[in-house]
Amino acid sequence: MNSQEIKLIPVKDLVLWTENPRDPVDATASDQDIVNRALEDKKSKWTLLRLAKSMGKHYDFSELPTVVYHEGKPIVYDGNRRVILAKIKLGYVTIPNGTKIVNLPDVSEEIPCNVCKEKVAIDNVYRKHADSGSWNPLERDIFVHKFMGEQKSPFLILEEETGLITANPHLNKRFVQEEILKEDILKSLGFSVEKGRLYSVHDDESAKSILSDISEKVKSEAISTRNNRGKVLDVLEPASKRLITKNASNQSHLSKVRFDPEHEATTPLRQTRRTSKKANELFGGKLYLRSGDVSNLHRDITDLYNFYLSNKKKLSQSFPGIIRMSLRLLCETASDGQRFDNYLKDNFDTAKQTLDQDTKTTLAGQNVTKESIAQLLNAGAHNYTSTSNIEQTVAISIIIGAILTLKYGKEQ
Repeated sequence: MNSQEIKLIPVKDLVLWTENPRDPVDATASDQDIVNRALEDKKSKWTLLRLAKSMGKHYDFSELPTVVYHEGKPIVYDGNRRVILAKIKLGYVTIPNGTKIVNLPDVSEEIPCNVCKEKVAIDNVYRKHADSGSWNPLERDIFVHKFMGEQKSPFLILEEETGLITANPHLNKRFVQEEILKEDILKSLGFSVEKGRLYSVHDDESAKSILSDISEKVKSEAISTRNNRGKVLDVLEPASKRLITKNASNQSHLSKVRFDPEHEATTPLRQTRRTSKKANELFGGKLYLRSGDVSNLHRDITDLYNFYLSNKKKLSQSFPGIIRMSLRLLCETASDGQRFDNYLKDNFDTAKQTLDQDTKTTLAGQNVTKESIAQLLNAGAHNYTSTSNIEQTVAISIIIGAILTLKYGKEQ
């Protein structure tokens, strides 16, 4: 066989990859198990609704599934989401009652696939996903170690040894991987990586407090790409600095610190006084949009919101109205000639299905519905007093973020 060859393969024969870096499952999982997990999409990794919408009426063959034969079975290394849609359309897998996937593209019983050897498939998957934004840093590090033979990174070792990153997903960012939780910084804090294991000069309680302090500083953006870049030790709490100095001469030993993935990291030994609850993130978190006016405006509004959070004691109570006015401008820009209220109504239900139940409850609590959202944004344009409700403005931004992702999100 050539290194790559295009072949027609029956959709029913294609086997979904259990080790898909997007959301790996048990090796014994069936296609139906993977489809159930993809539709549940607790981590928002699969976004099948968005893919189905973006394809339109016809199945997209501009990118072919990458397939490797193992013991006579064609395993889909890349293109699992597209193959799932085909299997659903053709009835080879079922979807849970109440789940709606509308406008599934038409597809034939056989589809063209790029059949190749495993090494070629791995190289293709890495090239496509490593720097596209569809993998987070931890997924990338797992992939290059498991499938490309590279040594475990300090970032991966720290996760495997402590569970810190799984317990604190805000740490799973590239700048944290490259600038904070890297070998020389960890060493300055009293941690070291040796032969794939994590060692520490601290007792477990002290080690956990220091790592928790780092986590909190990233979460509160005391350390970010814009604040205190490269100054990890400088921004830590005085109690953490004292521990690092006190334990510096201790004998290094294998660390046994563990973080519970079901809860955030414990707080450091001592923290400066701050609000007990961190403000909700605008747009529900960082959006990954295609470059252009919509992406630029979304980032400008995010900066405006961060300015508000940092300076709200100095600003008037009416300032959130400016943010809401900006959200309307963003929607008008994104609607691309369509009336912005129709644009929001047409995409509201599909976007809402991509949100988790807690977020949906937040929308309901702030009366953000398909019928009310345009009116709420119109109120912002007239600077009515009600627009000073920053919690409602954030709730509006969350559904707007989900709507923008449908059309302008970078394809994963």
